[in-house]
Amino acid sequence: MTVMLPQRHRAAAKKPMWIIVLLSMVCVILIGAYVYPPRRYSQCYLFASRSVCTPFKDWLPAIGRRERTDEEIISSVIVKNILSMPMPVSKNPKIALMFLTPGSLPFEKLWEKFLQGHEGRYSIYVHASREKPVHSSSLFVGRDIHSDTVVWGLISMVDAEKRLLANALEDVDNQFFVLLSDSCVPLHSFDYVYNYLMGTNVSFIDCFKDPGPHGSGRYSVEMFPEIEERDFRKGAQWFAVTRRHALLILADNLYYKKFMLYCKPAEGRNCIADEHYLPTLFNMVDPGGIANWSVTHVDWSEGKWHPRSYRAADVTYDLLKNLTAIDENFHVTSDDKKLVMQKPCSWNGSKRPCYLFARKFNPETLDNLLKLFTSYISV
Repeated sequence: MTVMLPQRHRAAAKKPMWIIVLLSMVCVILIGAYVYPPRRYSQCYLFASRSVCTPFKDWLPAIGRRERTDEEIISSVIVKNILSMPMPVSKNPKIALMFLTPGSLPFEKLWEKFLQGHEGRYSIYVHASREKPVHSSSLFVGRDIHSDTVVWGLISMVDAEKRLLANALEDVDNQFFVLLSDSCVPLHSFDYVYNYLMGTNVSFIDCFKDPGPHGSGRYSVEMFPEIEERDFRKGAQWFAVTRRHALLILADNLYYKKFMLYCKPAEGRNCIADEHYLPTLFNMVDPGGIANWSVTHVDWSEGKWHPRSYRAADVTYDLLKNLTAIDENFHVTSDDKKLVMQKPCSWNGSKRPCYLFARKFNPETLDNLLKLFTSYISV
């Protein structure tokens, strides 16, 4: 008799549950990171506002790992060549005084007194953006350049600066280039100013990092990757630059385009092109070649959008001597901390007065300035 043995069934293989659990946890973490990003990124996802999305750039590949664009390579080659090439030697080096003004210059008589007896050591250029100037000094006659409209805060202000530089660079004897406004006055004698500028190889461009809303808060992510937020700087527009740096400003197109497109007032960030373009440019391409302060004094102590404007009653011997004696420059951040950064003005390694010029002086101060000129001007 045949005995039928019960059929053996192979036990079903156990599923590797630990793998399933692990994969599930990874998926949950990834989804959570996307839906609930870290606090400093969450605003970017929730509100999609460019004004608060600056940290988004941190999610992008580091600049060192990406391939540079053709424009970046071209810019790098041009900058390196300008910074390394020999400059033409002048037998008669001059200072180019470049006046950026809406119209007539109220202090021409004061500048005439300042320049008297120093013919052949300076050049004058006037960019009048609104109306043709009426000159009260023969030194300024025939010194107007082709000008265009300038709108405060827009890139047109930088365009006017570049226009002045281009005209001044045509004269090979011009070795230092000083940007001045219609409200600027000299604080020292011509010899003092000439020796101060010609005696150093650095440019005087105001430059500092402001982490507040009127500094880094004006940075736009559209400037990335060519310009990172960590490189974004602020400073007063009134510069004094070497011939080498004047050429570099005219040659730059890469960074200029970023500010032309993405640095404008009244667009959430209220970015002012002339306050950020040159400080950022030189912080990136030649930080060791600038002094980080301007040789033109401006009083921002009133905490307004525009600096203090001196009237006739303000102009005294003590005021002017105090301005000439300042030997430390300071910057105040626009964040809640209002941090004051104060540094001595170092000229070739020695502490020296910071300022050669000052603004803003109202036209009514001319008579007082002329009367006090010989007493406050230092040799």
